[in-house]
Amino acid sequence: MTEGDKKTLLNIARLSIQHGLDHQYPSNISPKDYSSALQQTAASFVTLQLNGELRGCIGTLLAHQALINDVYEHAHGAAFTDPRFSMLSMEEFLNVHIEISILSRMQEIIFNNEEDLLKQLKPGVDGLTIENTLHHATFLPQVWKSLPEPINFLHQLKLKAGLNGNHNLLDIKAFRYSVFSIEEKQ
Repeated sequence: MTEGDKKTLLNIARLSIQHGLDHQYPSNISPKDYSSALQQTAASFVTLQLNGELRGCIGTLLAHQALINDVYEHAHGAAFTDPRFSMLSMEEFLNVHIEISILSRMQEIIFNNEEDLLKQLKPGVDGLTIENTLHHATFLPQVWKSLPEPINFLHQLKLKAGLNGNHNLLDIKAFRYSVFSIEEKQ
C-alpha cells in the first residue's frame, strides 16, 4: 500500500462522515475509481477518538468487499451507528481523530485451558476474538495499550462478550489476527 493509498483511505473516511453529517445517510462509492490495492477484498475497523477517548468504532472481522468500500461504510458507522455513542456532531467531527485498522485473516488458537490461551497471546500484537453459540466479542490489538496484562485483556473481552469474567473457556473458540493501522497525524 502506497502513502497515497493511505491518505486516500483517511480522506475517504472523512468524506463518508461529512456526507453523513450533510445528508443524514450513507452513500456509495465505486471501487473502480481507486487503486488496485484499495479494490482488494479486506476487513477493516474504523476507530474515532475525541480528546484521546473512544468516540466510535465499527468494523468487520471477515473480508467481504473492497477495502475502500469497507472503510467508507465503517467510517459512517463509527460516526453515526455505534450503539455506545450518540451520533457524531459537526463540532466533534472537526476535532475527531481517525484510525483505520486493516485486519489479517483470523487464525484459530487451539488451547487446553485459560492459562494455555494466555501463554499463547502476544500482547500488543494480537487482536483476539472469542465466541460460542451465544456470545461473541473482539478486541483490536490497540486495546493492549489500555489493558497490557493478558489476564485483564481476556477478562475484559469476556465481559464485552456478555460472559462472566470467570467464565470457563472450554465452550469458547478463540481466534487471533493482526492489523495494519493507518491514522491521522495528531
